[in-house]
Amino acid sequence: MSITTMSRSMIILFCLALISCGDEKKQEPQNEAVMQDHRDHEAKSDTVAKPKSLSPHTSAMAMINGAHIHIDYSSPSVRDRIIFGGLVGYNTVWQAGAHKATWIETDKDLKIDGKILPAGKYGFFVVPGKETWKVMFNSKWDQHGKDEYSEAQDVLVTTITPENLASTQEALTYTVEDKQNNKGVISLAWEKSKIEIPFEVLVSKK
Repeated sequence: MSITTMSRSMIILFCLALISCGDEKKQEPQNEAVMQDHRDHEAKSDTVAKPKSLSPHTSAMAMINGAHIHIDYSSPSVRDRIIFGGLVGYNTVWQAGAHKATWIETDKDLKIDGKILPAGKYGFFVVPGKETWKVMFNSKWDQHGKDEYSEAQDVLVTTITPENLASTQEALTYTVEDKQNNKGVISLAWEKSKIEIPFEVLVSKK
């Protein structure tokens, strides 16, 4: 191969190398732009707000004379509906909340309506009526809705006369209130109805 031919070949190779480098430099900004778009999309996905639950999970609790009373429930709202006698039928079992059954836990024995509720965790169910409500503490606390409810598993049953509220209680709300002298009240309020369940903490005598 002559020197002239070799020189031409080297010049061609050099030119091809320059063209290739130029193409790579042109592609780098494009690739970087694609990656930035991907990062922006991921950032937007992370910041998209999740819809709020219509029945948020919440709880109520208090210490009453050394007893820890804890109520766990999901809180639906009225939202312009007829609740008792409508959404929640009269004389039918209701899980006293939305979704899973409401549960109540106490680490000390309680006396309710002259009956003993041993320390433990209980599913809480009610049967609303126009004049009175039936209230049940059930040994099977982990239940979805009322489908698994069994009267045979009730540990304590009592009857409460509901109070008519002057204004609408929009969200289902439980409270545990200290009444002093070993006594307290568990209350449930929703729509225009409220029930109060008085109890006494039983202190063991040594």
